[in-house]
Amino acid sequence: MYGRSFAVKDDIFCLFEGALDNLGSLRQQYGLAKSANEVVLMIEAYKALRDRAPYPANHVVGHLSGSFAFIVYDKSTSTLFVASDQSGKVPLYWGITADGYVAFADDADLLKGACGKSLASFPQGCFYSTAVGGLRCYENPKNKITAIPANEEEIWGATFKVEGPAVVAATE
Repeated sequence: MYGRSFAVKDDIFCLFEGALDNLGSLRQQYGLAKSANEVVLMIEAYKALRDRAPYPANHVVGHLSGSFAFIVYDKSTSTLFVASDQSGKVPLYWGITADGYVAFADDADLLKGACGKSLASFPQGCFYSTAVGGLRCYENPKNKITAIPANEEEIWGATFKVEGPAVVAATE
């Protein structure tokens, strides 16, 4: 079980589960105190994304190293930003409720009744943002992501596949 933390700052709500291996260097990058934990870092990273546009969302999550899943909600802009690490070690599930809302949880049982067959594991290495218009892979954010429907007998609504050749970005 990973650590879970929640914080609210400047009408930005964040739930973070997991641990970042590079928290120290990210604190320096965002000018944060040594006492800042992962949830505070994610709020500040989101604020940089929002306020320094056009700062690509994939850059924010692409710099995170570790096992994590997080949900950020910005009340002032009604923006939702959700991501999961590359390996998917921290469970995160999502689905569409009967009344058309997207729901997220770290426990599939919490969503089964509300989401039915649309319930699925959140795709690892991806982020969902209402600001960019949906689901993206943070290694290849321009590649289309396709939902592959589950078999009738399976509980999960779909798995997700990033289309196109893998593109490795050069790092400085």
